[in-house]
Amino acid sequence: MSTESSMREHTGRIRELVIEASRQARLEIKQVKNPKAQALLETTAEVLDGLNKAYADFEANNEPAWK
Repeated sequence: MSTESSMREHTGRIRELVIEASRQARLEIKQVKNPKAQALLETTAEVLDGLNKAYADFEANNEPAWK
């Protein structure tokens, strides 16, 4: 069974990847000219931002579901 610090280490690594992917999607928006591709990239970033919030809530034990 994982310890609390071990769980946070694992979730922290994934959270960093999610943050980086969101940042990269927003950078890519500026590099493409197709409005549909831009919308897809922005949607991707927004979904990843929501996932980042879920990880942050888990780490902070803010949501009843994580208690």
